[in-house]
Amino acid sequence: MSKVALVTGGTRGIGAEISRQLKAAGRAVVASYAGNDGAARDFAAETGIRIMKFDAGDFRQCEAAVQQIAAEVGIISILVNNAGITRDGTLAKMTRDMWDAVIDTNLGSCFNLCKLTFDGMRAEKFGRIVNIGSINGQAGQYGQVNYAAAKSGIHGFTKALAQEGARFGITVNAIAPGYVDTDMVRAVPADVLQKIVARIPVGRLGHAEDIARGVVFLTADNADFITGSTLSINGGQHMY
Repeated sequence: MSKVALVTGGTRGIGAEISRQLKAAGRAVVASYAGNDGAARDFAAETGIRIMKFDAGDFRQCEAAVQQIAAEVGIISILVNNAGITRDGTLAKMTRDMWDAVIDTNLGSCFNLCKLTFDGMRAEKFGRIVNIGSINGQAGQYGQVNYAAAKSGIHGFTKALAQEGARFGITVNAIAPGYVDTDMVRAVPADVLQKIVARIPVGRLGHAEDIARGVVFLTADNADFITGSTLSINGGQHMY
């Protein structure tokens, strides 16, 4: 029987490619999304992957979703915490609402879904958790104190939870992507984007496939000796 994988933010961008590649690896994938119904329907029609709408930053919605997945698909064995948003601004211009939204969605979602799936993984003596961090959680970024704090928090969260899961066959790892060719990055002004690419030693933006391959590797059945690690996939831009 295929192991069940939940990918949050799994219908667009990096998350969509993670969902596709996990399905290709034989996993029963559920891809969650929070708002874009049209994109989610198109993704489901294209891939045949089951979609589910809920806010990963809301504990009660996560609880209901995990229960529904368990009843209709199976116990979640693989969790990819990919959901994330930005609300950029310098500290002088950042509001508390901008701070809370990013912390709740990007970091709070990791707590919510790890909390709700960990017992099931422990009972099965198998679990694979991958939390998607960021190069900006490692190096910081101007105008992103909320985002950098949330992503940096993911890296610490990962190392701590890995210690709790190790004796139960649960691995917990993080991936820190660099700048990836997604809609969000393509929206950056061309002159700014050119400067970003100039700082990447391999000379290009990342592709969603680059990140998804890392997820497939870390969630493999035989990847049981890799835990508490952060895999930096950034073209050499930040060596940490």
